[in-house]
Amino acid sequence: MAAGSKEDPWTLTTPPGSSDYTMYRDEAGDPPALVCQVGSTTLKYHLSAIEDLHAWLLQQGDWVPLGAADENKPAAEGRFGMYMPPLLEALGLAELTHEKRNNSMRGIAR
Repeated sequence: MAAGSKEDPWTLTTPPGSSDYTMYRDEAGDPPALVCQVGSTTLKYHLSAIEDLHAWLLQQGDWVPLGAADENKPAAEGRFGMYMPPLLEALGLAELTHEKRNNSMRGIAR
């Protein structure tokens, strides 16, 4: 598995398998961030998002639907984006379904 650094980023695939992208930790950022590169688009998440999402998933205690929306459209209630879940799966913190649509995830206790 990759180190998750800028020099050795994680290479991930969206749950339906339709897009590949990379993510890495930028611990020197202000604030420390997860940097997600999808084509020419760069997204940043707080580095604490890994632990925060994992804790939230465990609190839910069951499968949670995934989902995303275009920038100008609201996401469906109770859903969150498509780029963090594959990272949690790669880190062994979550389990995902990998269907063409309507995927879900659940937390795995460490």
